[in-house]
Amino acid sequence: MLLHLCTWSEVEDYLQQSQGIILPIGSTEQHGPTGLIGTDAICAEAIARGVGEATSAVVAPTINVGMALHHTAFPGTISLRPSTMILLIRDYVSCLAKAGFTKFFFINGHGGNIATLKAAFAETYSHLADLNIPNARLVQCQVGNWFMCGSVYTLAKELYGDKEGSHATPSEVAVTQYVYPEAIKSAPLSAEVATGHKIYGAADFRQRYPDGRMGSHPNLATPEHGKQFYDLAVKELSNSYLEFLAMT
Repeated sequence: MLLHLCTWSEVEDYLQQSQGIILPIGSTEQHGPTGLIGTDAICAEAIARGVGEATSAVVAPTINVGMALHHTAFPGTISLRPSTMILLIRDYVSCLAKAGFTKFFFINGHGGNIATLKAAFAETYSHLADLNIPNARLVQCQVGNWFMCGSVYTLAKELYGDKEGSHATPSEVAVTQYVYPEAIKSAPLSAEVATGHKIYGAADFRQRYPDGRMGSHPNLATPEHGKQFYDLAVKELSNSYLEFLAMT
């Protein structure tokens, strides 16, 4: 059930049965020479829709831009500042809480969002308390990072070993290939790829990771692998969402 394809009356009816909502969030950032700039949002959206179908949950429109300042030295990257993203999440949740939603399950596709999301949740709880809306104390936010699902991690290690890396990974590229097979890219990739450097500013990141990859070999990705990762993530996050709904 996609929120943007519902009417207000359908949402009102849904809230009589459930107060849970799934919010996909990703990023618009470089993913190496062969990874789509929308990779993190594409993966989060596809998996969130799968979870929504499996659990009969409402799925909100995807938040396509996240906290990716360290990637902005690469053309095409768009980033929010952490302070901007905190306010965006606060406003999203506040509007939906006023309508009656209380359980907000974010399906995240970008590691750089995690710290800011946790800060945004704290900001949101405080803001809702100040608004004095009836259900403020019931509001809970949780993040499920699809790429950190145990079953996904296990399969990635099985398929790619240490060539999975930590950015522009074959696992995430595989999911985009499954979702958009018509957009599969190819480019020559060096067998040597930088890894292990700490992340600071954008210029430093590009100097240390000149082609955008972080220890990864995305040329190992296939659409068939992507389907496997998709299925595992949908199953695991569906269980996590239902457990979250049952929590008091």
